[in-house]
Amino acid sequence: MRREGENGYRIPAGCAISGIFDRTGEKINGWEIVKSIAVMHDRSNGLGGGFAGYGIYPQYKDYYAFHIFYDSLDAKHECEMFLERHFDIADLSKIPVRKNKNITDEPMIWRYFVIPLQSKLVESQLEEENFTRRCVLHINDKIKGANVFSSGKNMGCFKAIGFPEDVGDFFRLEEYEGYCWTAHGRYPTNTPGWWGGAHPFDILGMSVVHNGEISSYDANRNYMESAGYKCTLLTDTEVIAYMFDYLIRQKQLTLQEAANVVAAPFWQTIAAMPEKEREKNIYLRDVFSSLLITGPFSILLGYEGGLMALNDRLKLRSLVVGEKGNRTYIASEECAIRAICPDVDKIWAPKGGQPVILSLDQQA
Repeated sequence: MRREGENGYRIPAGCAISGIFDRTGEKINGWEIVKSIAVMHDRSNGLGGGFAGYGIYPQYKDYYAFHIFYDSLDAKHECEMFLERHFDIADLSKIPVRKNKNITDEPMIWRYFVIPLQSKLVESQLEEENFTRRCVLHINDKIKGANVFSSGKNMGCFKAIGFPEDVGDFFRLEEYEGYCWTAHGRYPTNTPGWWGGAHPFDILGMSVVHNGEISSYDANRNYMESAGYKCTLLTDTEVIAYMFDYLIRQKQLTLQEAANVVAAPFWQTIAAMPEKEREKNIYLRDVFSSLLITGPFSILLGYEGGLMALNDRLKLRSLVVGEKGNRTYIASEECAIRAICPDVDKIWAPKGGQPVILSLDQQA
């Protein structure tokens, strides 16, 4: 994201991302990711920070965990009436927070563990995921003052206006444990800094944190809205989450194929591929041409059971990967990895447009 430094010079690499993944499913305390992202404090400006954790709700692993911001009691009442008509609600409560002097003007923040009512699935003739997606998009688009900012199973996003280390303290992340964490420190420029606009952006557990600026936003958004998604959160990163949800869940592409859509190989690279691979990539570029992301970016995509890291094809944003035993660490800077794993076994930088795809071992 573009920003101006205190000295007036353009600083093109603002924003920070970090991720931790344990392929055996061993739980990682949430404070580890806070320590990692805090090292990159100067990449943020206090206008957005956030985290996503996977495997954090094992007691409700079969339920969608809706994290919702409310601006008013009226919005809360309307949203809860909608939820009661469409879902079985196993539990609901305020999300526990800790007062932090640097986190102010917080909305009401509630959490609901829900599963669609069987009668509603029959009535809608939709599968569970599509029905739930439609309900989330309806709330965010139609219920003024309500924002479902996290909606996956056995996972949750936590975000706010503030530096990420303050956001982690505010949400008491040391009380959560999961096999995967991602984090973001934001320096918004072209879009406003507000609670709903902080990263991660999530739809049914497919979450994105992103450092960069998407010059193809209008084309990407128009395509996604024609596919039934509503971009209501005033930032380019929202559309990336929807794009991966659409490509992987609805179009059934593999992670590698989805990466080859959003960070498509150049035509001369495709021309040099073996015939079968060449034909597949020509097909992807032709069919999903409007979902090519142009502009500099680095992305962490979290999803149930895995994590993917991806640079733009020109590698205009930094991305570093570290490995130690069963754990993989990914961040904008090496220092963020060494802050939590100083004796990392291996450090490397992925090539532009080539995804790093991690998944849980089968026995995990």
